[in-house]
Amino acid sequence: MGWLPERGRLAAGLLANLAASICIVFLNKWLYVHTGFPNLSLTLVHFAVTWLGLYACQALGVFAPKRLRPGQVLPLALSFCGFVVFTNLSLQSNTIGTYQLAKAMTTPVIVLIQTAAYGKTFPARIKLTLVPITLGVFLNSYYDVKFNLLGMVFASLGVLVTSLYQVWVGAKQHELQVNSMQLLYYQAPMSCGMLLCVVPFFEPLFGEGGIFGPWTLSAVLMVLLSGIIAFMVNLSIYWIIGNTSPVTYNMFGHFKFCITLMGGYLLFKDPLSINQGFGIACTLFGILAYTHFKLSEQEGSKSRLVQRP
Repeated sequence: MGWLPERGRLAAGLLANLAASICIVFLNKWLYVHTGFPNLSLTLVHFAVTWLGLYACQALGVFAPKRLRPGQVLPLALSFCGFVVFTNLSLQSNTIGTYQLAKAMTTPVIVLIQTAAYGKTFPARIKLTLVPITLGVFLNSYYDVKFNLLGMVFASLGVLVTSLYQVWVGAKQHELQVNSMQLLYYQAPMSCGMLLCVVPFFEPLFGEGGIFGPWTLSAVLMVLLSGIIAFMVNLSIYWIIGNTSPVTYNMFGHFKFCITLMGGYLLFKDPLSINQGFGIACTLFGILAYTHFKLSEQEGSKSRLVQRP
């Protein structure tokens, strides 16, 4: 995109991330609803395509790999497997609205983990924003007419493992002095290998419902497209973080959150009650307040560093 002016490149990057982030949710849901493609096998395809995509990127000079020992990346690879698998299981078992809102609980859980395990302190105003987020998720789940207990178990496990993964990624990037793509370059093949060993115990490999089963050509193409879009999401997130401000990145994330929620109700005809609508508004308010206070805190820290003699 070198021929595009800077604003054009930024707009193109944001639009690519918006399209990919929304498409991956709807496409995966479509695969679960209309083809019954197995969850772990779909995750395995995503990891394999991400690995191949990252290999092509480093070959083209997009980033330079950094040599790491397998033991340094193993906990991340395990949690990477867990959070993607449980998140996909949550999407498979819940409505898109409940799936999307449950992901918002990652913020309170991360705060809890960092407070309990790392002794990090948060201002009272940050803690207070977690109340509407949690209340909104509870209200949406309680009044969801398609409430699924197993789906909520998967969503809860997904939130817990995702929170651990995000905390560990931040710590590992600082500890190993690597960026997210250099880390993912090692995580993806390790996670792929782990799932390759696990899939035969939980899902058939051949025959009806197996990864190598008698799928239609359209189903196979959709699965491969899902893998490519999953890689595009990772790649575009990395590009956006490197080329925009934290405000742009976070506000754009909230926009995607709203679009995905609306799309779920419109495309999959998921019922929405007034109480669920209030819960969604409550959660969105909490997320926006949390983002505002965190960004204000970061700007304050930068100002103090600049003013320090």
